[in-house]
Amino acid sequence: MWMNDPNGMVYFDGEYHLFYQYYPSDTVWGPMHWGHAVSADLVHWTNLPIALYPDRLGYIFSGSAVVDRENTSGFGQNGKPPLVAIFTYHNPELAELGGKNHEYQGIAYSNDRGRSWTKYSGNPVLPNTQGLQDFRDPKVFWHEQSNQWVMALSATDHVQFWRSGDLKKWEKLSEFGREWGAHGGVWECPDLVEVPIAGTSEKRWVLILNLNPGGPQGGSGTQYFVGDFDGINFTLDDGFMRLLDDQKAAWLDSGKDNYAGVTWANVPEETGRVLFMGWMSNWEYAQQVPTFPWRSAMTLPRKLTLAKFGESYRVVANPVAELKQLRERSWHLGTRELPDSQSVPLPVPFPVSRSEVILDFRLPQTANQEISIELSNGAGEKYRLGFDGPTDEFFSDRTAAGDFSFSGKFAGVHRSRRLANSENLRLHLFFDVASVEMFADGGANVMTEVFFPSREFDRMSVRAGGKGVVLVNATVFELDGIWH
Repeated sequence: MWMNDPNGMVYFDGEYHLFYQYYPSDTVWGPMHWGHAVSADLVHWTNLPIALYPDRLGYIFSGSAVVDRENTSGFGQNGKPPLVAIFTYHNPELAELGGKNHEYQGIAYSNDRGRSWTKYSGNPVLPNTQGLQDFRDPKVFWHEQSNQWVMALSATDHVQFWRSGDLKKWEKLSEFGREWGAHGGVWECPDLVEVPIAGTSEKRWVLILNLNPGGPQGGSGTQYFVGDFDGINFTLDDGFMRLLDDQKAAWLDSGKDNYAGVTWANVPEETGRVLFMGWMSNWEYAQQVPTFPWRSAMTLPRKLTLAKFGESYRVVANPVAELKQLRERSWHLGTRELPDSQSVPLPVPFPVSRSEVILDFRLPQTANQEISIELSNGAGEKYRLGFDGPTDEFFSDRTAAGDFSFSGKFAGVHRSRRLANSENLRLHLFFDVASVEMFADGGANVMTEVFFPSREFDRMSVRAGGKGVVLVNATVFELDGIWH
């Protein structure tokens, strides 16, 4: 049935928990529940019963979950820490009356590894006393330096920060964002997290902020800010501030179909990883895409790091290493110069519509060529993705990739300016039957796109629009399915 935002992502007792916005009665949005799945490896998932149902206070909107190690909430039993979920209640009756007090925050707790949940009798723990139309999506974490719980909360066009000692009583700290970033729509699903700088022992705070509409390709999108958090205020890094003087926003994913993403809480510190997952859709057409009996999926889980580009740090995203276990057969093509404006078939002996593809190119110094990979089928449908040298942009072209009759905002060529500056270019791609996730230049540029061919793509080719492009390596892996 219907699924949207990932919620309550937390690692506990050997399991990654993924809750999500869920409507079990239809394939379109409706009264929101928290669906629930768990995984030991971020790849293979087990569906569990619905965790949270709507009640007299309203629908269960997005939120987060934490491990209350010191039992600050008092919900723990037998000396073991409880899991505590923090979520938004959306009261449809109050919303229909036109008031601006219909969203507020509640909590629930579990003492059996998330298998059953008890809502706190004192809900709501954070009422909407500010008269805010949008007051939602709490992301909570323990801030060691100030010895308190901190909540990042969406407030229509900015983020508010709140603190608590026990997850029940909350006090406002500060605000951020009215004057920064993209403001084409409502700010949603914030996430404040420390992200490591690749190759160093340093970290910077990153505020992830989802926006709808106003994304980089129209509709939904995820922007971010790099800075510092002192337990009260979030302040922008100087280099990142200068970046925002030159452009509206920095986007975590420049494709059309990655929204509402946040990071996992309580990931083992020894791994040093910040793990992210988003909803693979866009509100411009999410409820019309031609799938049944399910609607929507999540992106692959990704590891986030920071890297310096020019004066500013930028978020780099890459698929988690655990995905390598899905690799089965492989196919390889060695170094060769690509002919000008001719497609070179990649005769992969397994389904290309479920594959991982690594392409390494060496570009000529002029860098005015276009390179692309194309998937196609016998119905004449094709999907193209690649790099446009003259404009220095990656592109995703789904104008001929199958059915787009369900929405006038679906088909198009979506573009993302390249961040790296090198003659060596790597495309790391994950194709599924109806989606692609691109990680280019080591994750500096990321694009997620869905498409709906009438039959599976079964042909793969590469092409260079110009002379001097060398395909250094092409490796394709057949991928096992995760659902058996």
